[in-house]
Amino acid sequence: MPKSRSRKKADYIPPPERTNKASAVSGRWVVPTMITLLLIGLTWVVLYYVAASSIGFVSQLGAWNVAIGFGFMFAGLMVATRWK
Repeated sequence: MPKSRSRKKADYIPPPERTNKASAVSGRWVVPTMITLLLIGLTWVVLYYVAASSIGFVSQLGAWNVAIGFGFMFAGLMVATRWK
């Protein structure tokens, strides 16, 4: 009986490394924007719980203040994913 041909696997070739250093660095706007959004969200929620009755527009929004505050914090976390 004839012998079947053996298959040779191709040698592993790793993907080329990035040579462009600029793509590995995040923009200068990322960290200040992230921190600002996180602090605005935290401040909004704290003001809602501490001084909701004394600030007019905050008391009119009611429980939506929590959603607004967490929205700012969520946006800050989404900007944080761009930080390298």
